[in-house]
Amino acid sequence: MHAGDIYLFLVAAAFLVLGIVLGVRVFAAPAARSFDGNPQAQAALGLSGRELDVLHELAAGHSNKEIATHLHVSPNTVKTHVARLYEKLGAKRRTEAVRRARELGIVP
Repeated sequence: MHAGDIYLFLVAAAFLVLGIVLGVRVFAAPAARSFDGNPQAQAALGLSGRELDVLHELAAGHSNKEIATHLHVSPNTVKTHVARLYEKLGAKRRTEAVRRARELGIVP
C-alpha cells in the first residue's frame, strides 16, 4: 500500500517540476535587446551629444523647462536644441520629431 503512495507522490512531483520548468520557459520575458541608438542615423543627421540628450528628454514627454532643469541649461538653450532637432529630423512638432527619431531607431 505504501509503495503505491510513494509511486503516486513521485509522479506528482515529476509533473510539478515539469510544470514549473515549462511555465518559466513559456512565460519568461524575452531577453532585452541592447539599444544602440542607431549610430549611423545619428551620424547621417549630424546630431550632437547634447541634441541627443534633449531628444531623449523629448521622447520621455518632458517640457522645455523640465529638460532645462534635468540638463542644467537654460530654457532658451533647450529651445535652440529643439529647433535644430526639428530641422535635422524634418519635423514641425515635438511629436513628429519623436516619431521620426523612433522610426530611425535613435530613441527607444
